[in-house]
Amino acid sequence: MRLKKQKRHRKTVRFYTACFGFREPFKVLCDGTFVHHLLVNHITPADTALSNILSAPIKIFTTRCVLAELKGLGDSYTESFNAASNLITARCDHEKRKSAVACIMEIIGDNNSEHFFVATQDADLRKKFHEIPSVPLIFGLRNALLLEPPSTFQRQLAKSAEEERSHMRDFEYKMLNLNNKNGLPLVEARDSSDADGMGDQVLGTPGLKTNEARRGTVLKDKVQFKKKRAKGPNPLSCKKKKSHGNLNHAPKKESEDAEGAMRSRGKKRKRSRKSKNLAGSTA
Repeated sequence: MRLKKQKRHRKTVRFYTACFGFREPFKVLCDGTFVHHLLVNHITPADTALSNILSAPIKIFTTRCVLAELKGLGDSYTESFNAASNLITARCDHEKRKSAVACIMEIIGDNNSEHFFVATQDADLRKKFHEIPSVPLIFGLRNALLLEPPSTFQRQLAKSAEEERSHMRDFEYKMLNLNNKNGLPLVEARDSSDADGMGDQVLGTPGLKTNEARRGTVLKDKVQFKKKRAKGPNPLSCKKKKSHGNLNHAPKKESEDAEGAMRSRGKKRKRSRKSKNLAGSTA
């Protein structure tokens, strides 16, 4: 279950980073109910628990109105007020104090330009944020923290934005037609090529070629990869050539000494008989 939850959280984070431009370190905006929930369920330190959910470094924020609301709740929320006062205070532009819900709604605005993750235990506030694009929500369930998946409204909005980016706009069509005014317009050429099935021949007209050569810009439909050329071997990885000329040539003196030693070992010592005869005669 823990692995499935982590995969679900990573998928949600990838959705917001790809579709709405969230970047690390992520900013988490907490209200008083979420801070109180963390203390009651002993989910400390809070930054470590939240970074484990998002799998990224984070910064935790709150507002002055949230601090004022916690302070006005009495002694039972003293610890929550002390913990929230240690967080980074997000800037709220209203002069008079508002409720925590109204303050957070004003900071998020219509499109969450500051890219905040909103952490709250207020179910009604979470329902309101479901209708606003690019607002990820975090809430606590006993001693676990959960990241809500994107709502259907947010998914539809992201899908429509992606489709708009994939199509060309009107001014882009006009720019292409102006660049190809000496030959056939590119848009009309593509339409006629699709109708006749001869797209390559229409786009390859001589008027277009001269226009492209004159302007120095070439429109390519297919990606052209660089051809890999044969490279020479790495000289550092090659073995040095062995010289075969001086292998059997030893110095003359050493060879002569070696031959003389072999001859001296091969000869046997001969005793002279004259010495034996002299010894017998004397006796």
